[in-house]
Amino acid sequence: MIASAKRLLDRWRGGGEHAVTVPPMDGALRPNEAIEEAPVLVEAAAPDNLATDGARLMFSSGASVLELFSSGARAATKPFAAFDSPVSALALGPGGSVAAGLERGGIALRGGRHDCLVMEQIGGRALSCVTALLFEGEDTLVVALGSQRNGPDRWRHDLLQRNASGSVWRVTLPGGQATCLADGLAWPCGLAAAPDGGLVVAESWRNRLVGLAPGRRPAPLLTDIPGYPGRLAPRAGDAGHWLAVFAPRSQLVEFVLRERDYRESMMREVDPCFWIAPALSAAQSFLEPMQVGGLKQLGVLKPWAPTRSYGLVIGLDAGHEPAVSFHSRASGQRHGVTSCVEFGGRLLATSKGGGVVVSLPLPQGGVR
Repeated sequence: MIASAKRLLDRWRGGGEHAVTVPPMDGALRPNEAIEEAPVLVEAAAPDNLATDGARLMFSSGASVLELFSSGARAATKPFAAFDSPVSALALGPGGSVAAGLERGGIALRGGRHDCLVMEQIGGRALSCVTALLFEGEDTLVVALGSQRNGPDRWRHDLLQRNASGSVWRVTLPGGQATCLADGLAWPCGLAAAPDGGLVVAESWRNRLVGLAPGRRPAPLLTDIPGYPGRLAPRAGDAGHWLAVFAPRSQLVEFVLRERDYRESMMREVDPCFWIAPALSAAQSFLEPMQVGGLKQLGVLKPWAPTRSYGLVIGLDAGHEPAVSFHSRASGQRHGVTSCVEFGGRLLATSKGGGVVVSLPLPQGGVR
């Protein structure tokens, strides 16, 4: 009752979840050029879904899964598997298992005890929007479904429709017995194990991380992130996580999200490429919406200009607070950072919009 009254008051005042303000990037999130200046390990078409089991390192590029061999600044790739649909999620598990969520729907397993297993649904729900996967042992897989209305390639549609139909499931292999851990989530897009045995979930459209524990409602761990959080990865030493933020928030997009008539007309009449919505890559056409102050002056994009795309990885401490960050700013090209992992003493990140996998040096002394 109190929560409902507060939501009505926030809607009338324009506060809380109805505010159009966006928190500034300051403190640990102060912008830099670390991603833009980082060495390139691999160039690939829309690299995504970096995953590791501690020994192997893989990522997806379209419908292919590639194994990445990295030594210092040099790297090489080797094809691991190819599917008939782009890969939307990837996880490496014990015993050589690799699980791939497919954009057309379903989860395919390769290697390990459950080689060639294909799942089309769990708990009576179609696997039509697999956004994240996590192994909990060789026979248990945690699955995040971003939406019941849209596939992974329609993520901007889901945001502008203001959906909250995502869910997180724990599945026993190979029988497929599934337990729903949380429902009604707004595009869960990242999964990580928590030290207490629970889960950390990145809920993109609510700009937050939540904790899941048996018998409890989702509990906010980090709120009001100045972007849309994506994949999570553990930090060495079990002291926190790395968080990929795949697109920035802006006041204009926040305003459009609250104007239903305008938003619905835009979605009916305008090509999705030119919607006032977040993007994974820097502007390529003069027809793209100019995000208020996102203008060039004397042929140079103003570094403080709002932008539809950005590159950002946040290092979180054990209390889920930002402690360090790596950026590709509005004037850069390595935007749309969808995934990151710590491997071989370095932090690797995929810029899906920039078409590269980059290698970032870890902070001296770690993240506190």
